[in-house]
Amino acid sequence: MGDNIVIGIEGLVGSGKTSICRGLLHEIPGAVFLNGSNLYRAIVYVMMKNADLISGVKDNVNSIDIKSMMDKLGIKMVIENGETVFYFNGEKLSEENLQSEEASLAVSKVGGVANNEKLFEFAREIINNLKKSHVVIISGRGIMKIYPDTDYHFFITASLDERVRRKCIQYNSNDEQEIRDNIVKRDELQEKAGFYYKSDKTIEIDVTNFKSPSEAICKLLEYIK
Repeated sequence: MGDNIVIGIEGLVGSGKTSICRGLLHEIPGAVFLNGSNLYRAIVYVMMKNADLISGVKDNVNSIDIKSMMDKLGIKMVIENGETVFYFNGEKLSEENLQSEEASLAVSKVGGVANNEKLFEFAREIINNLKKSHVVIISGRGIMKIYPDTDYHFFITASLDERVRRKCIQYNSNDEQEIRDNIVKRDELQEKAGFYYKSDKTIEIDVTNFKSPSEAICKLLEYIK
């Protein structure tokens, strides 16, 4: 791979970004996975579950400084097995809670209106430090704004029907209409917030007809040198 690089993975809700990142983590020697989506989810999830700690901000979401809120709540980020995980009060926040429908919709709402600048600065510092010794794989929103020097920026898409199917499996739900409505709402919020931005270097990959994440991973690896 030569010098360490930064690989950014963004995409539509339910397109399989996290699975692709975890697959790349195992395919690229010396890589680490910075799960920016889960960083944001961790902050918003803890906010949701600890209203007594954040009194006064519920009705003034656009005044929230997300990084300051992370510090106030004492959320810690560490790397375990090559991937970022998050702790609150000494307990690891589970993937199940961070990826829940409730948390996902809340993140889409808060992410588009809160003050993210200090969080973005924090992310840039993390990326620069990790890049000294690792290939850095990032999943999240607004990657090109956070880190313009990203070497490869992929935007993962899939049809709405396919994304609904995948989310029904993830949430073990038979209520396709509820899942569909949730995805459409989140898409609207993400689009409005400018999180579906594509730059000149963005490579768009449609995974609708891919049978497994490994097919998508192989496709991305064709571009990564």
